[in-house]
Amino acid sequence: MTENTARHTRLEDAQGLAYGGLMAAFGIVILTHLGFITGQMAGLAVLVSYVTGWSFGPVFFVMNLPFYWFGYKRMGLAFMVKTFLAVALLSGLSMLLPRYIGFAELNPALGAVLYGFISGSALLALFRHGASLGGVGIMALYLQDRTGFKAGWTQMIFDACVFALALALRDWHTVAWSALGALVLNMVIAINHRRDRYVA
Repeated sequence: MTENTARHTRLEDAQGLAYGGLMAAFGIVILTHLGFITGQMAGLAVLVSYVTGWSFGPVFFVMNLPFYWFGYKRMGLAFMVKTFLAVALLSGLSMLLPRYIGFAELNPALGAVLYGFISGSALLALFRHGASLGGVGIMALYLQDRTGFKAGWTQMIFDACVFALALALRDWHTVAWSALGALVLNMVIAINHRRDRYVA
């Protein structure tokens, strides 16, 4: 199989970041409508917003600020700038979209699966255009470089802490449906984010 080593154009990157930011924000609208949580920095930001009443967008944006330096050191300037733009887009759109999107009824199981698929596709788009949604993933890669401790383990430990905290703050049914959404999201990434099939 021949690898696709062509670089994305700026227009393609812009479209990828716009898609990723918009779909990630739509996923957050579904998540917060149902009162669910998720893993990574987004999950912690959602929990903070539930407890404090603060909007998710500003909380998520501020929480990511310390991680851009690690992103720059680990991935370079282009990755850091694109990630900053993706986080800013998600933060802004997550505040704007609820004015235009509402749900008269949304089944928790279907909502969890929809969240997982939509957010997974958003992350894939961002990954393939050299960006991320910041946070723990960047720190995990940085720690792996410095100490050898696997990035996947760092992310799993952080997610376990977020869900443990959620159990203390939300009912177990909500946390269980939230775990389904997180599982679907991670399966989308695990199955589709393959550098041996897609390189750009």
